[in-house]
Amino acid sequence: MITPVTTARPQGQSENAGLFGIGGKNYFFTFALMCSLFLLWGFCSGLLDNLNKHFQNSLHISKFESGFVQNAFYMGYFVMALPAGYVARRFGYKGGIIFGLTLAALGAFWLVHAAAIGTYAAFLAGLFVLASGLACLETIANPYTTVLGPAESGATRINMAQTCNGLGWISGMLIGAYVIFSPDQTVNTSNAQLYIPYLGIGIAVAVLLFVFIPSRVPDLRAAEEFKPEAQGTSVKPLYERRHFTLGVVAQFLYVAAQTGIFSFFINYSVVNLANLSDRHAGYLQALAFALFALGRLVGSAVVGQTKPHQALAVYAVINTLMMVLTMAFGGWAGVVGLMASFFFMSIMFPTIFALSIRGLGEHTKLASSMLVMSVVGGAIMTPLMGRIADQGGMRLGFVIPLACFLFIAFYGATWVKLEAADAR
Repeated sequence: MITPVTTARPQGQSENAGLFGIGGKNYFFTFALMCSLFLLWGFCSGLLDNLNKHFQNSLHISKFESGFVQNAFYMGYFVMALPAGYVARRFGYKGGIIFGLTLAALGAFWLVHAAAIGTYAAFLAGLFVLASGLACLETIANPYTTVLGPAESGATRINMAQTCNGLGWISGMLIGAYVIFSPDQTVNTSNAQLYIPYLGIGIAVAVLLFVFIPSRVPDLRAAEEFKPEAQGTSVKPLYERRHFTLGVVAQFLYVAAQTGIFSFFINYSVVNLANLSDRHAGYLQALAFALFALGRLVGSAVVGQTKPHQALAVYAVINTLMMVLTMAFGGWAGVVGLMASFFFMSIMFPTIFALSIRGLGEHTKLASSMLVMSVVGGAIMTPLMGRIADQGGMRLGFVIPLACFLFIAFYGATWVKLEAADAR
């Protein structure tokens, strides 16, 4: 049994402590370990967007039906997020990470077998198990990065870690496009090669298990988790804290927007750019993911130098305009608008996460689980977006992310008032 050693973050250590310093200790190595997890689930998610278009070709299914790739994946997050939070509270951050990596390994190796079975149900089952493991990792790693240094720089650290997530998306998309799609205009209708990336994932996860098991991962907590009333933080229950509850809604809608855009980028590009193959559309999306990673790198500086809620609101407004551009124009204008949205989506997940858990004290781990559960927005909205695209064309489907970005802009613009009211 793994017994966590819980440590309070010392007070009065923020000044000149550096980005990873707490009470004279530096947690950069621990932060680097967390970054490897962000890279892992980014890679797995990048592969996912290739599968959406590939199964339309190989299994002859509609965009609505292919949306269930995301449905199975994000339902794994929804189902496992609360149990992951319990594991983290019972066995500490390290215990939760080891549990999550074990599940992820099982899912990855099952997907190797699913490629031999060749049925849609077998692939969906494997994606569900893999995502359940990743949900454990994400439930733990996101809030953990915010406590590996001074509280006021928590949003900066989580954005830095999410940059590694962006790099994972790029590599997953590139490798997936190369392995899964045909090198020319022909359509690949075989699932025989799908085992290759998931065998690599399974091996990589096994290596991470051997790294994490002997490593020291301190169970740090923010000081207010121990005595919230002594720190002047609110003692309201979670459901009464509107900066948190509306944050869950904002995260639900963000993941819905992100997943829809990522999932149907290839479809949109192939329809709107003449003579573009699926593989080359995949490479184009990898370039968009490079903008996503760059956005997170730049975003780390932006949220460090400005107020995170303001940056969130501005980025959401810009992305609303990008969706208007995508819907109104075809050709390169629409594709470039869609690619630009990757850059401006980049800071949204980690910033919403950091803003939502601010000041929650002893409820932080439960709140983190609920925020990870909110990624079920990707499971619900992607088939809906596919249905709209099947009925009214691919451009019309982007009305879903447009509406999502409008709410996120509202949340960012009103966060200060929400948080101030919750503190009373």
